[in-house]
Order: sequence, then C-alpha cells, then structure tokens
Amino acid sequence: MIASPLPDLVGRHRECAALDDLLAGLREGGSQVLVIRGEAGIGKTVLLEYLAAQASRAKVTRAQGVEADMELPYASLHQLCAPFLDGLDDLPEPQREAMRVAFGMAAGDPPDRFLVGLAVLTLLTGASETRPVVVLIDDAQWLDQVSLQTLEFVARRLLAEAVAMVFAVRDPEGHGALTGLPALRIGGLDSAAAGELLENAVGGRLEKRIRDRFVAEMHGNPLALLEFSRGRSAAELAYGLDSSGHPIVQGPVASRIERDFAQRLGSLPEATRTLLMIAAAEPVGDARLLARAAALLKITPFAAPAKMAGLIELGESIRFRHPLVRSAVYHQAAPEARRAVHRALAAATDPASDPDRRAWHAAQAADGPDEEVAAGLEDAADRARQRGGIAAEAVLLERAAEVTPDRRSRGRRALAAAEAHFSAAAPDRATELATVAELCPLSTLDRARLARLRARILFARSRSDEAAPLLLDAAAQFTAAGSPLARETYLEAISATIFAGRVHGPTGARAAAIAARASGAPPSASKAADALLDGVAALLTDGYETGVPALRAALELLATEELRTRESTVRWLLLVPVALEAFIHYAWDLHAWDTLSNRAVRLARDIGALGALPPALIYAGGVHIHYGDFAEADRMIDEADALAAATGHAPHKYATLVLAAWRGEADVASGIIEEARQRADQRGEVSLLGAMGYIQGVLYNGLARYEEALEAARSGIEHDGFNFAGLSLVEHVEAATRCGELDQARASLDRLADLTRAADSGWARGAWARSQALLAEGDEADRLYRAAIAEFGRGGVTVEVARSHLLYGEWLRRTQRRSLAREHLRTAYEMFDGMRAQAFAERARRELLATGEHVRARETRTTSALTPQESQVAALAADGMTNAKIGAELFISPHTVEWHLRKVYTKLGINSRRALPGALASTSLADRSDEGMVRAG
Repeated sequence: MIASPLPDLVGRHRECAALDDLLAGLREGGSQVLVIRGEAGIGKTVLLEYLAAQASRAKVTRAQGVEADMELPYASLHQLCAPFLDGLDDLPEPQREAMRVAFGMAAGDPPDRFLVGLAVLTLLTGASETRPVVVLIDDAQWLDQVSLQTLEFVARRLLAEAVAMVFAVRDPEGHGALTGLPALRIGGLDSAAAGELLENAVGGRLEKRIRDRFVAEMHGNPLALLEFSRGRSAAELAYGLDSSGHPIVQGPVASRIERDFAQRLGSLPEATRTLLMIAAAEPVGDARLLARAAALLKITPFAAPAKMAGLIELGESIRFRHPLVRSAVYHQAAPEARRAVHRALAAATDPASDPDRRAWHAAQAADGPDEEVAAGLEDAADRARQRGGIAAEAVLLERAAEVTPDRRSRGRRALAAAEAHFSAAAPDRATELATVAELCPLSTLDRARLARLRARILFARSRSDEAAPLLLDAAAQFTAAGSPLARETYLEAISATIFAGRVHGPTGARAAAIAARASGAPPSASKAADALLDGVAALLTDGYETGVPALRAALELLATEELRTRESTVRWLLLVPVALEAFIHYAWDLHAWDTLSNRAVRLARDIGALGALPPALIYAGGVHIHYGDFAEADRMIDEADALAAATGHAPHKYATLVLAAWRGEADVASGIIEEARQRADQRGEVSLLGAMGYIQGVLYNGLARYEEALEAARSGIEHDGFNFAGLSLVEHVEAATRCGELDQARASLDRLADLTRAADSGWARGAWARSQALLAEGDEADRLYRAAIAEFGRGGVTVEVARSHLLYGEWLRRTQRRSLAREHLRTAYEMFDGMRAQAFAERARRELLATGEHVRARETRTTSALTPQESQVAALAADGMTNAKIGAELFISPHTVEWHLRKVYTKLGINSRRALPGALASTSLADRSDEGMVRAG
C-alpha cells in the first residue's frame, strides 16, 4: 500500500514533501516560488488544494485561468488582488495610480505592466505583515496575457517577503510560460499507486493483469483512472474497459477524457445541456448573469443531472469538475447553439458596468458581418489599451476586423490589430493581420503605417539591414500624407542602420540620412527629435565638421524638453539611444553621455518603464566606467541585469564586457565575446563587431598582449558601422606601436585626426594627443603626453587620465628618466588599483619594478564587501530615504530593502541607519588606505 497525507493524494509523497518544504521556508521568512507542471488530469489542482490545506496559518489568495477566447486585461490579477485592495491607498502614488487604471478604477495614461507588478508586490508585502501570504494560480497558461506577465514579474522580484507564489501550468499548452522559475514536474503515478487508486475507485480488487493493462492505457493519469472507472464495478472491469461497453478512444489521455465527458453529456436533459453551455461560454461564472441568460433562452436552471453525472460541482455558481469538462461542453455543441447562448449572454450583460464582456459575447453571437458589433469591439479595444492591456486590445481588434462588413474599415481595424499584436510581442500574428489589411483598400496614411509595421517586424526578427529601405519607403509615404510621423520614421530608419547595418551602401545609414534631408517632411511632435534627426543626418551626409555642431545643437532640447504625457516620455526613451551613440562616438562628449543617460534612468523610473530602464542603466554605467568609478558601474549593471531577468528580457552584456576589459578579466570576457561575435556574423550586426573589436583591444592592451590587441582593434576599425571606429582607432594605435607596426599606427592616426578634430572636446583632444605621442620622440612626445593628461582631465575621462600617466611613465622609463617615470607610474598604479583595473595596475606595477621601486600589490580586505545592490540600498538609506521610497526607486519591496539593510549593518558592524553615513564614509577611507603601496629605493 502507498501511504498518503490525504486519501486523494495516493502516490504523491515526493510532491507533498516539496510543498511541505516550501511552506517551511515561508515560515522561516523567505519568499518562495514554484511552478507545478504536468499534463491535464495529472493532479496539479489537487496539489494546490493540499498546499492550501497545509497553509492554514497563512492568508491564501487564488486566481484561476479559464480557457476562453475572451481576453480581458488584468481580469485574473484583479481576482487575485481583490482581498488586499483595502491596502491600495498605502501604496506609493505612482504604483497606486497604475493599479487603479489597470483595474478600471480610474482613468489615466496606460500604465506600464511592470509598474502594476511592483504595485502587486508592494500590496502582497503589506498583506504579509501580520501573517504569510500564499498565492495559488491554477491553469496559469489560460490567464489573460498581461496578468500572467505581471505575476511572472512579481515572482522574479520576490526575495525577502513572507510571500509564496505557486503556479500550476498544463503542458504542453503552457510550455513557454514561466520558464526559468523553480519547477516541480508531475508525471503519472507509478503502477503500484495507480493500481491502488483504481481499486479504491471501483471498490474492489482487480485481477493484476487487467489492472496493469488499465493503468498502462491511462499512463498513470489520476483523472483518467478515476473518470474511466466512474460508475463501473470491479466485475465490469474484470475483462478490460473495452469489454464493459465503454470503449477507450485512441489518442492522448486528455483527449480521451474530454471525449468521455462529451459522451456523458448526451444522456442529460436538453435544458441541463443548455445551462452547462451558458456556464461554459461565460468564463467568470457570475451566477446572476447565468440566471438572466437562462431566462432569455426560456429554460429552467436544472443542474442536478450534470452533478450526478460527475461533470459539475454546485455552489454559488456552477463549477466544472475539470477544465476538460468545460471544453467538452463548449466544443460538442452545434455552432448555432453556441451563437444562441452568446446572444443571450450579450443581452443579459449590463452595457454600462461591463461593456467589454457584452461586446465580446455579441461578436461570438454574430453569424456574419455586423458593423454595430465591430464598433463595440473597437471601443472595447480602446478601453483595453487605456488600461495597459495591449494583448487584449489586439484580440478585440482582430475580432472587430473579422465582423466588419466594409472593406475599408476592415483594413483599418486589421492594421490596428496587427500593430497591437506586434506591440504585444506576437510578430507572427501581426504578419498575418498585416496581410489581411494589405488586401483591403487603405488610406495613404494607413498604407504608410502598414509599410512601417512590416519593416519593424523584419527588424525585430533578424536585425536585418533590409528593414531600412522599407522604413524609408514608409517615411516617404508619411511625407506624402503630410504626417508628423515622417521625420520620426526617418530617424527610426537611420537608427536601424546604426545598430544593425552599415554606414555606406544603398541600405546604409548615409543613404537613409540623404533621403531624410531631401524629403521635405513636416515637423514631428517633438522639437528634440527633429533636432536630433537634423544633427545625425548632417553628421552622415556633410561630415564631422558640419555634423558635430548640428548634433550639439540638439543636446539642450534633448536634456530639457518638457514631456507632458507618458506617451511622449516613452518616445523620448526610444530615441535617446541614437543620440547617445552619436554623442559618444562623434562628439566624444562624456558630459552629454552623463546628462542624457541619467535623464533616461530618471524618466524610466518615474513612469515605471521597466523595459526601458535596463538599457538606460547600462548607458549610465558606461559613464561611470569612464569616470573610473567601477563600483558604481557595477551597481548599475547589476540592477539592469536583475530587471532584465525579472521582465523576461535578455541581459545587456555590453557594459559587463567593457568593465571586464578594463579590469583585465579575460576569463569573464572571452566566452561572451566569442558568442557575441558569432551572433554578429550570423545576423550581420556590424556595430556589434565594432564593439567586440574595441572591447578586446582594451582587454589585451591592458594585459600587454599587444599582438592580440592589434588584431582585435583592427576588426573594430575595419567594420563599416556607425559606432566604435574612433575608440577602436585609439586601441589600434597603441597596439600597433607596441608591435612595431608603425605604418599601421600612422594610418590609424590619420583617420583619428578627422574624427577628433571636429569634436574638439577634452576627450577627443586627449585621444588625439596621446595617439600622436606614441609615434613622436623627444620634446614633442613629452609635450603631447602632458597635453593628453590635461585634456582627458578636462573631459572628465578618468580611466584615460590614468592610462596616459601609464603610457607617459613607460615612455619616460625607456628614455632613462627614471625619477619622473616613477612619479607618473605611481600615479597610474594608484589610480588603476583604486578602480580595481587590475590588468592596467599590474602593467604599472611591473614598470615601477623596472625603475627600481618595490611595490606591494594591494591586499584583499578581510571584511565582507557589500554587493552592488547592498551598496545602492545603503547609499539611498544614508541619504535619508525611507524603505518605501527606496523600494519604489529600485523596483523592489520595502521588505527586500530591509533585508538588504540588515546585511549591510552586519557587514559594516553597525546597528541602525543613523550610523550609515559615517560607516560608509569610513569604508571609503579604508578602501583608499588599502590602495597604498610599500615602496623602497
């Protein structure tokens, strides 16, 4: 016999133990997340019930996914949060308003789903103050898309809250959902447990051969074992199921179970079947709505026969015993019967309180084109968009297009549906609807929108430079229509070539810029965007001398333009990467880089745009790398990676690689670089090839592996991309001079002259002076090295100041000026060691040893170092921010903030936040003291 904690859980010892461990961890104060996966009928729901029964001392809240074509944004999330909404007023204002709009409680800008997710996280954390909270989500694969995405975000951000989230997901339908979260996979019962369950169900012993055959046919699926044996005695099964008059249908177990349920329906009274059909067509299960619909269909609600047949459970409303029963009821009905039920449900639904549900049922009832129905769906789609439900908007618009009689209106709605599907990350469905739109008569403006959509889909799939001509064609069509979208689309075309294509050639960035300047397109809605387009186009068409001043003219607008709506802020966040690439690689302007990246971080935090925040943090982290503040860069990269993981995006490797290169961490960088290089080759992303060339140039120059640096930097300057050529030229000049390839060095110096002359910034002048110095001799070299140090200092490029001291000191030692060489090499060593740029520091140390100065490498501190997030939390707390405000700033819960602070207090040897400022200052002084050296002779 197989013992079980509950009679219904025969053979589930392993699974119950895992759930017991989860509750034990929750009681100890740690957050818990688990995804239970398995086929239909395998026992996922029973395990959730077991967990709920064991969690008697916790608050349990539930959400239930229901298989339905209807997509109501945030419906499942609202269901789950309903018990805790009395704490809504305690949320930080941005979170509170986002949740109110998402749940239809207030009007406002469409909220970012991740900000809604943070509101859910804060709400659950508040509810867990008195006792732990257990969140159970059954059939998660059928939640409305935005609810599922939001709950996944919450699950990935849990850390120190007394909250457990357990999802049940049916495979294969939910195969792609909630990937990467801890999972418990449920298989069929073993033969002994399955046999026990079967004999318990039939109330008697079965001959072993017959029992084993039956169990094998059911693959140990508990629901199949129970349902196929329902109402059948041991004697009836003695010769196998097929001999009892109930044939087993071939095919997957779930299909067999559903067909068995369908067979039982045939014996029910017609009124009962109709009542079940109403319940199956209305996934929310509102008892009053079901009663009104039944009255309209002139049937008396009579559900008892269905209960006796084991198909439903009766409570406040009808509850199907299993989702497969609902599926069987709905799909076995004739199409006209389904339409009649939906027609009744539409008529029974209050148009004032629930217009979206009414519109959907009306659409399902339509047996042909109907403009009134289509208009209702279009209105519902607009309401879904306003609540942030892009996936629901897409589904509603798609159905609206299907029932639209007028071909022109159908095309317009199909195009809008395609755009919404693309925004909801469903490019295949977007392509199908774009084809529908293309077959309809469209206005000039809609034709332009269609062309832009096709280009965006192509670019999203392959990062192909083939997207640029399509975007240019769309921009030309917008221009012909007099649309302000024209200049925005030209900028998008240039952006596509910058990040994935080449500068020259018929599909390159320069061709796109020429087309933009010749278009005569009307102004867009943003003066900053227009100024940026003018600057980048001038850079690409007129050259550096004209382009850089035009680019700088856009900086003030980009930095200060007032953004009154969330939409305008999102548009700004989309264009700023192009601006940053131009200011970094052509204006050599670290101040502009700092200004724009910090504004991007601030704006993304303010509106909760968690999709835009990671790249903004990466750009801001790059600034701190050049400032020599590697610890702050590390904090930003760490936050960006954590947010990317929580939002389901790939991590941004670029800043990690740049930081690893400056630190000399070849083991960290090499594998990622090779993977990125292969991807760039496969997808034709020449900008990525340029980035890898620059990064490896820094890495290998730091490690004094100059031949490898030479080869890497050469690849960085030979690519025909928009960015990284200038930075790669600097690395190439250094590597070439060290390898004795002076002709190569001079050729790169000539190219660098053109780039840096127009920029005329401290960074540019420093790069030009130092690169010249590497090829100069005597007093001229001396003057140029000193100029480089001064200019890099004016530009704020601290890592290059340190590097210039190193190169100057190396040159001085080789010219036998040892005393002065020590001075500069010592400065370089102290700066690099302070940054933890270990490869460059080691280069400086070896050079110092060669001058006769003994240098002791910095000893590792024995105290526990703060992690990047602990440092960030500690700094904000030291500035006087409350836990709630820190949580809102970093998109974590106040509990997680407190958890980090407790660890900070332990590591710093303090016991309150009042001591934080002094402790952090002391740590900083200790770090600087550790950077000292022991020198002799």
